[in-house]
Amino acid sequence: MGIVVTGSLAHDYIMNFPGYFKDHILPDKVHMLTVSFLVDSMRRMRGGVAGNIAYTLALLGERPLVVATAGQDFGEYRAWMEHQGIDASGVRTIHDEFTASCFINTDQANNQIVAFYTGAMAQSKHLSLLGLGLGKRDLVVISPTDPDAMARSVADCRQQGVPFLFDPGKQTPRLEGEQILDGLRGASVLVGNDYEFGMMAQKTGRSEEELITSVPLTVVTRGEQGSIVYDNAGGHQLEVPVAPIREVVDPTGAGDAYLGGLVFGLARGLPLEVTGRVAALAAAYAIEKRGCQEHTYTAAEFAARYAAAFGPNAEVEALAAASKA
Repeated sequence: MGIVVTGSLAHDYIMNFPGYFKDHILPDKVHMLTVSFLVDSMRRMRGGVAGNIAYTLALLGERPLVVATAGQDFGEYRAWMEHQGIDASGVRTIHDEFTASCFINTDQANNQIVAFYTGAMAQSKHLSLLGLGLGKRDLVVISPTDPDAMARSVADCRQQGVPFLFDPGKQTPRLEGEQILDGLRGASVLVGNDYEFGMMAQKTGRSEEELITSVPLTVVTRGEQGSIVYDNAGGHQLEVPVAPIREVVDPTGAGDAYLGGLVFGLARGLPLEVTGRVAALAAAYAIEKRGCQEHTYTAAEFAARYAAAFGPNAEVEALAAASKA
């Protein structure tokens, strides 16, 4: 199975506020909110949803193709992707623009305030999945980027009969209800966190239950409460626990790492219970490092930690053994 990841590529500016946002926001003044948070540190790191998902897939042994747009400042990032085993041939450079930039400020409670500059990402609506030779045995991940680009990827997948995973993610506030519903038509998998499902329900006029049951497989992530996988085709659901975390350093990118692990399990045909736990463990690694693509592990290390967290699993151990061959 070939895996294609669409979505944003960005430079992440990670900042940390040594306090709590809530202590500096007055509820009776939110209609005229003007706040400034003096941060302790800032680092520029590689990010963007598509880049983060692809990085996890590469760590787990896949070579995903990324289809996205980037700016004139993308050279170092492109080289990094190729070195990690990611196919960056689908990344189009927009030479008169900068790569999208995400400014993330995290407080002591791991609450985040995020600002996102689209830059070259705005041109992703001109990309097409047609002509890539995709078919029913492939999987396309449609993750947050320009709304028109997401709609085009959905249409391209439906036209070719290519299975696709729809993840509106952080673009949910910007998507119209009909755009969300259109992304569900023909989707094989729907992914979102519990807040995003509430927002999708509000925008579409559908109940969360209707949204969850609208596709064959739905995954709802719930932060520290783990995640729920709804196998609507099989008529059952399963709760997936979080993987033990050694130290919470930075939650940024954990959801993308989870999605990378999820796609890996689906592409390899792993049982859903195992797939969910692989996703949870991939997210744990991301949480333990500052930045979205700073963590690393070998297949053997991943399998050993999986066994320690959830018990030995033959499928996971076989993947680790295959990576050594």
